Amino acid sequence: MDKLVIDNQGQISGSVEISGAKNAALPILMGCLLAETPVKLSNVPHLMDVTTTIQLLASMGVEIMFDEELNIEIDASNVTSKEAPYDLVTTMRASILVLGPLLARFGEAKVSLPGGCAIGSRPVNIHINGMEKMGAQIDVEQGYIVAKSNGRLKGADITMEPVTVTGTENLLMAAVLADGVTTLRNAAREPEVTDLAAFLVKMGARISGIGTDTLVVEGVESLKGVNYEVIPDRIEAGTYLAAAAVTQSKITVTKVNPSHLGAVLEKFKEAGADVTSTADTITLDMRDRKLKPVNIVTDPYPLFPTDMQAQFLVMNALADGESTIEETIFENRFMHVSELARMGADITVEGNTAHIKGVKGLKGAPVMATDLRASASLILAGLVAEGETVVNRVYHIDRGYELIEEKFHKVGAHIYRLSN
Repeated sequence: MDKLVIDNQGQISGSVEISGAKNAALPILMGCLLAETPVKLSNVPHLMDVTTTIQLLASMGVEIMFDEELNIEIDASNVTSKEAPYDLVTTMRASILVLGPLLARFGEAKVSLPGGCAIGSRPVNIHINGMEKMGAQIDVEQGYIVAKSNGRLKGADITMEPVTVTGTENLLMAAVLADGVTTLRNAAREPEVTDLAAFLVKMGARISGIGTDTLVVEGVESLKGVNYEVIPDRIEAGTYLAAAAVTQSKITVTKVNPSHLGAVLEKFKEAGADVTSTADTITLDMRDRKLKPVNIVTDPYPLFPTDMQAQFLVMNALADGESTIEETIFENRFMHVSELARMGADITVEGNTAHIKGVKGLKGAPVMATDLRASASLILAGLVAEGETVVNRVYHIDRGYELIEEKFHKVGAHIYRLSN
């Protein structure tokens, strides 16, 4: 199993080009099942979750081709299977997103209950209840969601509680081919949801209220393939900016949309960083500045994202003072705290709140990644720790960060991979 080894080389500098957003690419890839003609996608990141998704689509008979620029062409005109098997779904929760497209287009789907990061239960009942409201008959049998509909799904008025990104995406894809109008209330507003909606509209879907918490979908007969470019990954961008913050450095992230990071950039400024933006770049300068502690509450977009919680926890662990981070999205997302404590961080967790007392420095240690963003936080800690840090179980980070060693090398960090 691969490991990442990190040595503290002081400040980093330069620029990092941001990849396409994993959390936008995955639902868009699943959404290609809705198209009767080929779809061409660009800016898709090369990640384990993307590879798993392509394998999943291929297992259904979808034809997939790559060109020399690594653009992807997906032809779902001859789907032969409507099943998402356990061995593929268990590694990635986003696999549940084939349920809506399969049910909408073919009237049937058999999808294994999902796996993925162990950061909370994240039940799929909202997906199931919503599709039942649209006329589907759904049973859970031997670990599989088995769904059927007699003819087209029917438009419905659905309120999702609580807000759910994958639930919004799945029901949105189910609704675009339904008979009549579907209203999705308390819908997620994340940029990745908006990107999926824009993709569906380009294919011929009729969706209003995009970017708001109420999506109104007028079902159409069919959707056609298009060319589409995936949005940049705001969490990857935020992670590299956090690396500059903890190392008291200056870096620029490019090919990014600053408007997707509003709440995060405000917290960087509150932490003492100088932050400037252009239309597609963000520069963070922490040189000759001291990290200030910032209190954070994670919330659905446009508020502070749970996927940046672990990175700011490291910043607070090195800040001059005390702070709290309250996690309201997932109930089991402080597993990285015990690993950071091995490096000298002073953090205690009570319920869903971490209490952090800043320390003067961290010390390198062997640590273990417990989920995708936790692994990113351990790399950040390793960049500033005294001595060598070894991050084990890095398959987590390969699910969400493209070419992470290469990108850090380009800005002067010393990080390399060891394969057992």
